[in-house]
Amino acid sequence: MENTIAQLTEKLLASYREVGGINHLDGQNLPSKRAIVRITQELLCLLFPGFFEERPIPSAQIKTVTARRLRTVATALEREIYRSLVYMPPPEYPRKSLRSAARSITLGLLDSLPRLREILQTDIEAAYNGDPAALSREEVIVAYPFVETIAVQRLAHELYLAKVPLIPRIMTEWAHSRSGMDLHPGAQIGTHFFVDHCTGTVVGETAVIGNHVKMYQGVGLVARSLAAGQALKGQKRHPTIEDHVTIYAGATIMGGDTVVGAGSTIGANVFLTTSVPPRSLVVQKDANIRVMSKGEHVRPEPDVQI
Repeated sequence: MENTIAQLTEKLLASYREVGGINHLDGQNLPSKRAIVRITQELLCLLFPGFFEERPIPSAQIKTVTARRLRTVATALEREIYRSLVYMPPPEYPRKSLRSAARSITLGLLDSLPRLREILQTDIEAAYNGDPAALSREEVIVAYPFVETIAVQRLAHELYLAKVPLIPRIMTEWAHSRSGMDLHPGAQIGTHFFVDHCTGTVVGETAVIGNHVKMYQGVGLVARSLAAGQALKGQKRHPTIEDHVTIYAGATIMGGDTVVGAGSTIGANVFLTTSVPPRSLVVQKDANIRVMSKGEHVRPEPDVQI
């Protein structure tokens, strides 16, 4: 067995040397995915105290618990942001100032939490008002995967705007793995946003979503062919959805120059690649469905010759 393990070790080491794809073993490592997941969970607890914890927080201890959690998050997040900046320093941050930049970005995110809480309350209100199955706003927070996913996206968007590499995408992909809804951290999403059922929804990096937008499962706000690959970086590739738009299940809206006008409704399974004016109703034209009694449907006798 030991000889076999030794041989397997040498093969893997050779793969590491030849193929690459490993973290930096010497010196500064990339940010830790596990650490970022833990930080994200702590941030959710700060956004929704009492909803993402196993034990209740006594009112008399809320200040102490909040301060302790903020210190824990600040220390861990600053370390991971610094690692990310060292890996790929944005031009805005000279290499000699990366530590101070990491601290500034960390404090900036924590300072944004009250503002993000206000925006998330509008999302919760939209989910509650938009879903007759919702029992209460508390149920929406504790049970709807949408709330966790949009909360993570809004947190990650703050870091995306600060030009932090890696971490925003790690955060949103963690949420994606839990809810089945893929919201890129770069997407600009307005207030009172709600995605019913979540599963299969995709919102791309350069998508812009206005206020009071409601979507259903399986909606895609996506780019046209990406054959050009990295040459498209930085360009507007995903559609713009204006205020008070409803998009039903399975619809795909494609392209950076596609704008869905305010107050429009996009029907289920629509494939849209051109802009539509405000207050448009877009539906499938040739979807023919026949409803009949089961008694009407008589299978023809098989034509069998022997």
